[in-house]
Amino acid sequence: MQTYTDLKPTFTDPEDWTLGHVLRTYAASQPDSEFLVTPEEDRRFTYAEMLSSAERIASSWYRAGAQQGDRVIIMAQNSSQLVRSWFGTAVGALVEVPINTNYEGEFLRHQVVTVEPRWAVIDDTYAERFVAIAEHARGIEKFWVVDSGAGNRDLALELLRANGWDAEAWEALEAGEVQELPQARPQDLGAIFFTSGTTGPSKGVAMPNSQLYFFAQEVVCFTRLTREDTYLTTTPLFHGNAQFMAVYPALVAGARAVVRSKFSASRWIDHVRDDDVTVTNFVGVMMDFAWKQPPRENDLDNRLRCVYAAPTASSIVEDFKKRYGIEAFVDAFGLTETCAPIVAPYGVPRPAGAAGLAASEWFDIRLVDPETDREVEVGEVGELVVRPVQPWTCSMGYYNMPEKTLEAWRNLWFHTGDALKKDEDGWFYFVDRYKDALRRRGENISSYEIEQAVLGHPAVVECAVIGVPADVEGGEDEVLATVVGTGDVGPEEILAWCDGRIPAFAIPRYLRFVGALPKTPSEKVRKAVLREEGITPDTYDRTAVSDADRTAVPAV
Repeated sequence: MQTYTDLKPTFTDPEDWTLGHVLRTYAASQPDSEFLVTPEEDRRFTYAEMLSSAERIASSWYRAGAQQGDRVIIMAQNSSQLVRSWFGTAVGALVEVPINTNYEGEFLRHQVVTVEPRWAVIDDTYAERFVAIAEHARGIEKFWVVDSGAGNRDLALELLRANGWDAEAWEALEAGEVQELPQARPQDLGAIFFTSGTTGPSKGVAMPNSQLYFFAQEVVCFTRLTREDTYLTTTPLFHGNAQFMAVYPALVAGARAVVRSKFSASRWIDHVRDDDVTVTNFVGVMMDFAWKQPPRENDLDNRLRCVYAAPTASSIVEDFKKRYGIEAFVDAFGLTETCAPIVAPYGVPRPAGAAGLAASEWFDIRLVDPETDREVEVGEVGELVVRPVQPWTCSMGYYNMPEKTLEAWRNLWFHTGDALKKDEDGWFYFVDRYKDALRRRGENISSYEIEQAVLGHPAVVECAVIGVPADVEGGEDEVLATVVGTGDVGPEEILAWCDGRIPAFAIPRYLRFVGALPKTPSEKVRKAVLREEGITPDTYDRTAVSDADRTAVPAV
């Protein structure tokens, strides 16, 4: 049975697995090499400049009264200031807490109360949000405010000060001298990344420095990242996908990172070309959005070598590679809590839909019955459970949530809640989140696989599939697909598209067209809302349409 064997750490001693050590190594060995590019700011930073900035920022925090292990909230749009603040926490043995820039009110209050921060770096446009939850944020002793370009910085500083906080412009962080700083250890807490909170309050994943390094190292290996590469990320830096799966891997490889403010499907290939990008990543439907852009004569005019797409849209991947001249698409399956225990080898043909092979040298992996925790047979669907082989390469639990930590780490295994299956050759396939799985008339159905099939239609922008109660005894579930389309597609066309692409028993009975899907602030679909809404008056029911009259009939 095959396994993933290409994971060989760049820094071989696990005692060196901290961002501060990696940054100092390259600042010494290649100080003038360019590390960070932020095109919208027209800024470029070498390795030596990044270290100098990080040390000055960390020193300013300690002069303000910081102590090792203090939590520092960072709530900002993608910018060099965000990256430099993040590096400052790492170099200064503090704990970074990136906050989703969509959060306000209860979402923001929950995260502030959970992590108990003493310091905060925010864009000027978010000051009012902290004032709105002021009684819950009094533990924050000082704010440093980034000028977002909206002309609000001075007003934001005045507002924060008027509400009892100390506040300075972000530039003050870089203004002072460097002082002696504590050294972070691999096992020390390095960051707290919050989950999306699709089923309840978001949980703060406590990630040690060693885990943050190892996640980045995995990406270096499966993308074959080298010092000659340029890695582009367009996803928000408050997500791990941009931080420890894009910018940090570039650091580990001694490469160059390009950080854009946001993803643009229409300008994606231009951004790749403009900065000589060789590696980039897609999340969710980004790959599909880029593919559906009109082809251009110069699509092949780029240096892009590798795309990390999670998930990889297998139905278009080969055509995508030919259109843009891409050597390899890679994928991995993992979680913020566990790194990526399942990885797709570079350049190796994958069975359709396969996520990858087990990185068994670094992780113990099983697929188990979620009720009994007993391992299932090869080919059967089971819950993925994981535990690390190397210390400090999985999370330390959910910060200030001991009950949730114990719930997830049952029987000394981390329970992912994800349903997967494995074939006889060792390839793993994601089936569904267990809470999203459907069962219709004795058949197990993956909502994910239906969604991917429907998303393949050129007029479909987004799709979410849920199970709704059947109207026949023993029917278990019926399939409802909620679709965001371009306006020129109807239910019959979608059903015709599904025919032959998914099994007949899995073709949706119900189709509902909406302008937008309900989402969390981190852009995860809130399927609980769709289940609560259920069958609405505007839902199309294919069983209610006769052969003689193919006009849509609303289900009631």
